[in-house]
Amino acid sequence: MVWAGRSAIEIAAAVRQGEASAIAVVEEHLRAIAERDVEVGAFRIVREQAVDEARAVQKRADLDALPLAGVPVAVKDNLAVEGECSRNGSRATSAALAQGDHPAVARLRAAGAVVVGLTNVPELCLVGMGDSAFGTVRNPHDPARTAGGSSSGSAAAVAAGMVPVSLGNDGLGSLRIPAAGCGVFTLKPGPGVVPPPTRDWRGMSENGPLARSAADLALALSVLAGEPGLATAWREWPPALPEDDDEDSEDDDWLLRPPRALAPVRPGLRVAYAPQPLPPGFGMDAEFAQATVAAAERLREAGHTVVEHPERLPAELGPSAVATWLACAADEAAHLDRGLMERRTRALARAGRVLGRFGLDGRRVRERWRDYGADQWFGNADVLLTPTLATLPPPADRWGSRGLLRNVLVNVRSGPATAPWNLAGWPALSLPYGSHSSGLPIGLQLVAPPGGEPYLLLLAAHLTTHSVPSTPPAPTPPAPSAPSISATPNPSIPSNPSIPSSPSIPSSPYGKPGQAHRGHR
Repeated sequence: MVWAGRSAIEIAAAVRQGEASAIAVVEEHLRAIAERDVEVGAFRIVREQAVDEARAVQKRADLDALPLAGVPVAVKDNLAVEGECSRNGSRATSAALAQGDHPAVARLRAAGAVVVGLTNVPELCLVGMGDSAFGTVRNPHDPARTAGGSSSGSAAAVAAGMVPVSLGNDGLGSLRIPAAGCGVFTLKPGPGVVPPPTRDWRGMSENGPLARSAADLALALSVLAGEPGLATAWREWPPALPEDDDEDSEDDDWLLRPPRALAPVRPGLRVAYAPQPLPPGFGMDAEFAQATVAAAERLREAGHTVVEHPERLPAELGPSAVATWLACAADEAAHLDRGLMERRTRALARAGRVLGRFGLDGRRVRERWRDYGADQWFGNADVLLTPTLATLPPPADRWGSRGLLRNVLVNVRSGPATAPWNLAGWPALSLPYGSHSSGLPIGLQLVAPPGGEPYLLLLAAHLTTHSVPSTPPAPTPPAPSAPSISATPNPSIPSNPSIPSSPSIPSSPYGKPGQAHRGHR
């Protein structure tokens, strides 16, 4: 049996049921890494000791209850893995070996996963490209282009079939940008769902999984969050987490139930789509916008209430996101030897320090957007659908040797659609949806208010359960009489008392401070 390229669900089920050994699965994936990573450059460290760790998993008394039994995983090189040095893409960081696992890594291992390596990132995870002093991560779909960043190697390793699941993090788009570029799934959870990175980018960065299917993504997220109910959120309506731990004993075997096809669901989410959500002055690839419209039509055909969002994002979010990014660069570089850092990192950190002297760190707009602005702009939709990227991934060049202006421009042009949801602290998912005329995948972003992770998983499955055409279908413009998202419930929407109605999408960017968004946070 060939296991490299198989899903995490399939691998774990086979290992639990004795149809495969964790040792054989890990050995095969290590061979796949040796063969494929020469071109991709996803890994900084490949852990040959993973075979011994797989052997230990195989001997565990609870093997038949492990959700990720024998599943090989890769971990971003800014998270602690016991016995390894986490360099965060920089020669200026410590080479000391970690004395323990980061809590997110520990949860994966407790669930039976085996860490096969640490994946490459740009220096200090500051940019949406994948180059550093340790190498350049290339896009498996087009090696001339970057995989994106900063969870560069984690996305590329999944896309190339070297692991079924990987772990990364996202401070301004660092999971969603490479996931979209490489054509894989990822989910940046909201605060408090998954243990965050040690350095959390002023509270904006969250750890999250990458996978090749909505089902594998849900399984990995359920382990990272310690919430078994998330594992099946992609196939259940209404999507909900378990209320108690005192379920019937038969339900405790949820991990052992074999995967099944997506069952028919009663649709009824309120989805707003925005083919071009960016403020004036920001461009959007026409094919990305077309894919967004096509996906919205697909959700409409599935029975969801779907309308186009009437407004672009507030213009002040752009400068705030850039100022926040530069402030985080200054934070990350503050205690490191500048002489060992790349030109790009020094320039970004210096800009952050200069702006910080004048109080220009994006804080005021960020707080206003998080406190009430995102609520009011979002309106009363349950989920927002947008493109993940605005342009194709940049070339896989050595961007670290270039200066401030070129790096800022390429980052701002490529990934401006992701940052607003880190500023807000809202969960966001990226999924592959068709192919661009360049041959690269197209990534779409789903966003929900805090607590909406199950909705994101459900819609990702709705959009991708059936085979997605290589080119998205031609968009069908909404009929003039299409319903608007408003306080009046649609009779076809199942009643869900946890999501009361709220005012319609406002014409003002923010509305009034303190207005709540449906109350499901």
